[in-house]
Amino acid sequence: MFSILSNSWALLLGMLLLMLGNGLHGTLLGVRGDIEGFSTLEMSLIMSAYFVGFLGASRFVPEMIRRVGHVRVFAALGSFISAVLIIFPLLTDSIIWIIGRAVLGFCFCGVYLVAESWLNNDASNENRGKALSLYMIVQMAGIVAGQGILVLADPSGYVLFIVISILVSVSFAPILLSINPTPAFERTKPMNLPQLIETSPLGCVGMFLLGGVFSIQFGMAAIFGVEAKLSVGQISSFIAAFYVGAMLLQYPIGWLSDRMDRRVLIAIVSALAAISASFGTIGWDSFLLLLTVAFFVGGMTNPLYSLLIAHTNDFLDFDDMVAASGGLLFIHGFGAISGPLIVGWMISQFGPLGFFLVIISLMGGLSLYALFRMTQRTAIAVEDTGTYAAVTPGASPVALGIAQEYAIDVASEDEEK
Repeated sequence: MFSILSNSWALLLGMLLLMLGNGLHGTLLGVRGDIEGFSTLEMSLIMSAYFVGFLGASRFVPEMIRRVGHVRVFAALGSFISAVLIIFPLLTDSIIWIIGRAVLGFCFCGVYLVAESWLNNDASNENRGKALSLYMIVQMAGIVAGQGILVLADPSGYVLFIVISILVSVSFAPILLSINPTPAFERTKPMNLPQLIETSPLGCVGMFLLGGVFSIQFGMAAIFGVEAKLSVGQISSFIAAFYVGAMLLQYPIGWLSDRMDRRVLIAIVSALAAISASFGTIGWDSFLLLLTVAFFVGGMTNPLYSLLIAHTNDFLDFDDMVAASGGLLFIHGFGAISGPLIVGWMISQFGPLGFFLVIISLMGGLSLYALFRMTQRTAIAVEDTGTYAAVTPGASPVALGIAQEYAIDVASEDEEK
């Protein structure tokens, strides 16, 4: 771990500052949108637009990197992020915000692609798993800490937007001043989607449903907080609880994943997420209960991302794993785009309860489908399954590639023993 820190401390510091800004800006927009009088439908479109941009970047940014290089793409996208963040309080129009969120999604995904390429270049076969874990912890910690900044200034003013812009701008300095040359960026052609669905129906269905849940947590939790009449401080704590749960429960679930039938674990974890969310429907007026619900919903749903990838890998040859990750990311992205739109409509119809009703439906559906798939295919022996590599649902294709490479390395070592 020390060698990783010594080689990548600047990158990790920069990503921490970047995630402070990214974690704060979505929450701030949710609160500010209510102040500006945007409807729930408008806010759902604004939040969904981020994932449209994110999905688009995963396709187009690799070509940009090949044409002009990592550093230029990194600096250009960073400049756009800082500029767009300042535009939000200047032009309080829903159409402008939708476009701005799409641009931010595109730029943040592009920045992650470049940063994770440098991380992968600094990592070796021996420490790739630890590097990925440390990177994930830094990302989660940045999002959680970012929520605390929300209470430091009035969300109806300019200060918080300026703070986010400063954080993002400063985050690039340690990275750009310390990076080493990187190898040429190579993009693996994604696996054919019908082939991927046939290979792992549960992995694909789960990724789509989980995409919706992740975007609901990341984009619509602040909207729920506003509709539930929570204070700004309560909203920031509520959102932070999702990611604290994700950090603390990721590794226990990963440990179980390598020791039992993953379909059983997917069914159990999904059911627990649905059950946890159901408590939100009966007591969302109790803030302490809300924090507990958010902790367990985040703690159950975020590890499912890595769990579904590991399950899919169990049915793939090593040569197909990286290609499959591109298809899974694509499916997850479409689910993420639809999540805020569905929740926005549900909140408009049922009030704050709609937020939890959608999570219950998606996670309950995944649990039932996992149980159904257990009747359709014989379980793989635990000793024949691949390893679980922790990665966040907001990861770029490069982070998924690192996770897949780590899984392949571990599996190859096991075969040689």
